[in-house]
Amino acid sequence: MSIFPNIRGKALLLMALMAGSQAFAQQPRQKLDFDKGWHFNLGAVEGGEKPSLNDSKWRTLNLPHDWSIEGKFAKDNPATPEGGALPGGIGWYRKTFTVPAASKGKLVYIDFDGVYQKSDVWVNGHHLGFRPNGYISFRYELTPYLNFGGKNTIAVKVDNSVQPNSRWYSGSGIYRHVWLETTNKTAINEWGTYVTTTDVSEASAYININTSVKVADGDLSGISVTTTIYNADGKSVAAGGSIHAQTGSKTGDIEFSNHGKLNHPILWSVDNPYLYKAVTRVIKNKVVLDEYTTPFGIRYFDFDADKGFSLNGKAMKILGVCDHHDLGSLGAVVNTRALERQLQMLKEMGCNGIRTSHNPPAPELLDLCDKMGFIVMDEAFDCWEWKKATYDYHLFFKEWHKRDLEDQIKRDRNHPSVMIWSIGNEIPQQGDTSAYRIAPELAGIVHSLDKTRPITTANDRPDTTNKIVKSGAIDLIGYNYHEYDYAKFHDRYPGKKFIATETTSGLETRGYYEMPSDSIRVWPTSWDKPFVREGNNVSAYDNTRPPWGSTHEMTWKIMKKYDFLSGMYIWTGFDYLGEPTPYSWPSRSSYFGIIDLAGFPKDVYYMYQSEWTKKDVLHIFPHWNWQPGKMIDIWAYYNNADEVELYLNGKSVGIKKKTGDDLHVMWRLKFEPGTLKAVSRKNGKVVLTREIHTAGAPAKIQLIADRSSIKADGKDLSFVTVKIMDKDGNVVPDADNKVNFKITGEGFIAGVDNGDPVNHDSFKVNYRKAFHGLALAIVQAKEKAGNITLTASADGLNGASLVIKSK
Repeated sequence: MSIFPNIRGKALLLMALMAGSQAFAQQPRQKLDFDKGWHFNLGAVEGGEKPSLNDSKWRTLNLPHDWSIEGKFAKDNPATPEGGALPGGIGWYRKTFTVPAASKGKLVYIDFDGVYQKSDVWVNGHHLGFRPNGYISFRYELTPYLNFGGKNTIAVKVDNSVQPNSRWYSGSGIYRHVWLETTNKTAINEWGTYVTTTDVSEASAYININTSVKVADGDLSGISVTTTIYNADGKSVAAGGSIHAQTGSKTGDIEFSNHGKLNHPILWSVDNPYLYKAVTRVIKNKVVLDEYTTPFGIRYFDFDADKGFSLNGKAMKILGVCDHHDLGSLGAVVNTRALERQLQMLKEMGCNGIRTSHNPPAPELLDLCDKMGFIVMDEAFDCWEWKKATYDYHLFFKEWHKRDLEDQIKRDRNHPSVMIWSIGNEIPQQGDTSAYRIAPELAGIVHSLDKTRPITTANDRPDTTNKIVKSGAIDLIGYNYHEYDYAKFHDRYPGKKFIATETTSGLETRGYYEMPSDSIRVWPTSWDKPFVREGNNVSAYDNTRPPWGSTHEMTWKIMKKYDFLSGMYIWTGFDYLGEPTPYSWPSRSSYFGIIDLAGFPKDVYYMYQSEWTKKDVLHIFPHWNWQPGKMIDIWAYYNNADEVELYLNGKSVGIKKKTGDDLHVMWRLKFEPGTLKAVSRKNGKVVLTREIHTAGAPAKIQLIADRSSIKADGKDLSFVTVKIMDKDGNVVPDADNKVNFKITGEGFIAGVDNGDPVNHDSFKVNYRKAFHGLALAIVQAKEKAGNITLTASADGLNGASLVIKSK
């Protein structure tokens, strides 16, 4: 790789090859996990920022932390059921720490990945700043106020008391990670590298690296910047020559820029998410003052008005989902393993895209999307100057939008998974002339920092009166719903590019079924009777939708028909806390997910798997426990086969084949106990066989851990599925037994769940009722290696236990 200098910014960049030269490290940068050992108090505290305050009786905990998820569900909580029906309030966090005396003369920063919301931060009584946005990452410099070698106190006030301020569950507290970072006075700035790739092909790619360096001591003489590119195996594939700064005495930021050619790159794709890393060093007089690592991928993509989306020259559709930031029973607390589990389940379904609805995500999510191969729509705002919730971000938009958006773009622009920026979701000002002012400003901020990705807005009013679209600010026209208008898109917007920013909004309760199944029900009125059901359930046959959206099958049939429809982001991948459409209280979480809140797939998951993957799929439902003589509809999702034959108690009840644009086949049978067996065949040969048995009375518990070995790092998780079985080992589909958990050894229960949107038990107790035969226990490791034993018991059932190794 050859590196060529550019003249950029404040410094004249001069080329000097350093072949054979040596540079000596000077402990260039130290980034410490700052999550442990905080004191927490829920409620207002007079003088909570003062170092002299005695916080010894406060609760001791490790971050990340969400105090709302620990509270009680109540209809009258100010967040309302729309916000998850959990409490907010004011919380204080304090931590005492030391910085070595040897660090004097260096720069020390504290980095917050996300605090919900309206945070104030002090160190040793000095106010560092206020940040209202609950989703943005931010940093403060501590250096001027530290006692090097002595005691220091960080205090954080979090104010989530004025509600409702969100249209879904937000969580409360320092719910993402915190870091303490120390650098030399000359060092690369936060998010200070920017890697882009141009002229990309399988033969070669140009790598462009811009680096922003802070020079706090005013001495620019002899400073050079070098970058080495490493492949995924850690082998150096290209080394950059150094770029020298012009001698001078100006204090501030200097922009360095270089680029070079890499031959035969391995391209990043959803199927092979290959990552390189750029290691950039700031050197002065052969001493390494700083070293900064930037993972990146090499890929090219295009949105074409007629042909849709392509990645690395290959046409494909974005098969994505929208997801809110909560992790079910863990609340808003970010956990890498919990995020990874969600992405693994979506990947197994055939999903290749994530929309970060409707705010900047946790950094860990983008890291995982880079590594696992997802196409990300990175979204900034759910509102601009007009409110959606009474006390939401519109109160702070005018003052803070530029800073927040700049920080988001700088933080996220090196991620190869990020391919779309969204500057707003269902913005009320779509119909107001203020959009002519705001949309171009926001787009200008994005393009000033990154010109490599298109910008969109998610529009629930995508007609030609939309002022955001008419402003010309967006590159992709995003449709929220309006699925039946897709075919006419080019009549409405000739020559424009399309993305389905939000689709479907199908409604299901896992494990609940109503017959007949072959009529579409539209909330708030349904095909034959009022929509509201006892227990606030929605049939899982994928035949119920809200008035603004479509069922899963209806949407996908349209989406796959036209090449110019570049892709879709379904609402939603997982159920989430809040927005309990179509119900309100006592429901406290959504029904939209393809997967329920506990992480158990609904039946429609397998429709997508049969359409979006090449693996053999055969899924039949519902369960086979019904009243004698009741007419039951049996659906089958299948692929890689010509037909499916269904047997009831060994007797064939018919062969079904998909015709036209069918996505499933169906039989209507009178229930009789026994066994349903489905057999899929291709050219007369059996592809798959599936059976469902009539279950007897609940008899025993089965525990299945998704991982039997986890890291002893205090953060890793094992998700344990709890099944209520009959004596023959069949899941009992209507079982609702209360299961009690006991845990011993080097772990603890981080949360329990069952996927029921109406359950009001705390997620933090040691029991859970089964919901349609299933429940979940999440086991979290402590920091000492050893065995963790989880035991489950229930009245009248044979209990179960399992051992998870913590290493």
